[in-house]
Amino acid sequence: MDKVVTTAREAVADVPDGASLAVGGFGLSGVPDVLIQALYERGVSALSVVSNNCGAMESGLAVLLAAGRIARVTGSYIGANKEFARQYLAGELEVELIPQGTLAERLRAGGAGIPAFYTPAGVGTQVADGGLPWRYDGQGGVALASPPKEVREFDGTEYVLERGIRTDFALVRAARGDRHGNLVFNKSARNFNPLAAMAGRVTIAEVEELVEPGAIDPDAVHLPGIFVQRIVALTPEQAADKRIEQRTVSS
Repeated sequence: MDKVVTTAREAVADVPDGASLAVGGFGLSGVPDVLIQALYERGVSALSVVSNNCGAMESGLAVLLAAGRIARVTGSYIGANKEFARQYLAGELEVELIPQGTLAERLRAGGAGIPAFYTPAGVGTQVADGGLPWRYDGQGGVALASPPKEVREFDGTEYVLERGIRTDFALVRAARGDRHGNLVFNKSARNFNPLAAMAGRVTIAEVEELVEPGAIDPDAVHLPGIFVQRIVALTPEQAADKRIEQRTVSS
């Protein structure tokens, strides 16, 4: 039952080229930076990534993206990541953009064993009708577009069929975790980390604080250990290394 792995490099040692990864985090919050860095140092490439965004401020997944290690991104937000936008528009990267709530539910559904579900989000748009550019040809044209999806009517309202997402691996970051893999997330880090963890067939969690089994009240567990296969305890320095994307002050 002890799922603790000594180092991040050891934890990701079997992630191969071409693997699919669900990666937690929301902006700069709750991003598994240490595990991502370990993948970068191993030189793993041609990755298919499922994540809300693809890193920011040259951190997180942006490290792998800038090195040309990511082949496909499934996400909902490009944001201010100029390299993400450049690679997409240049035809170097395949990108499937999904409404944020739909992305969250696709991850949750995959982890819960639900193959597909109907949602009203995207009906009447290219999300349902097809034609969203997945890959550009580098000269302004579209090399690959999204296919149309099934639309059905229920009680007078149209819904589009969306498939659950499962990935080979998942990388997440938690505030606390025990040796059995039970995890607790802090504030907005809870947005996508539990869902990404559920979607991975092998889920690896870096935790800021490692505690013994029983130290976390069962009612306080955000993600049960059944979804987690490996735990990496961060050093105090790693746990404290948290960037701020936008600094604001009040008057």
